[in-house]
Amino acid sequence: MSSSDRRVFLKLLTAAPLAACGFTPAYAPGGPARKLLGHVEADAPNDKHGFDFVGEVESRLGPPAGDAPYRLTYGISVSTAGLGITASGATTRYDLIGSASYTLRDRASGKVLTQGSVNSFTSYSAAGTPVSTITDREAAQTRLMTILADQVVDRLIASAGDWAK
Repeated sequence: MSSSDRRVFLKLLTAAPLAACGFTPAYAPGGPARKLLGHVEADAPNDKHGFDFVGEVESRLGPPAGDAPYRLTYGISVSTAGLGITASGATTRYDLIGSASYTLRDRASGKVLTQGSVNSFTSYSAAGTPVSTITDREAAQTRLMTILADQVVDRLIASAGDWAK
């Protein structure tokens, strides 16, 4: 068997169990997550964390087009914990710990379609100059909002088969 034939055979072999279990790709035509693309409007952000979070949600699901049928409300919480401490007591590394609670509602009926919360963390160094520490902190905050938004979108996609019209 040539290597080209082997590749085709292996692709068919790996696809067979998925077809047998009723697996449908989330974004396939008729897939439940396609109904999310351009149809979710998040609450307007009121701070930098919200701005970064909503931007990432929209980058994954697309900006809402017209009157989006779904409304995403969210709450973000971020705390900081010092990690690395020198002998003189100076903190050289920080953890940013964040959580995001979310609720997706049908805009027409107000019915809650799905809700939950996610959490994660990221770190940054405070060992450099004050300017580099501020830059590192801001980059870590952006990273954390990206992580949280990705987790929320993943949960929306995973649950879409249960509620998407």
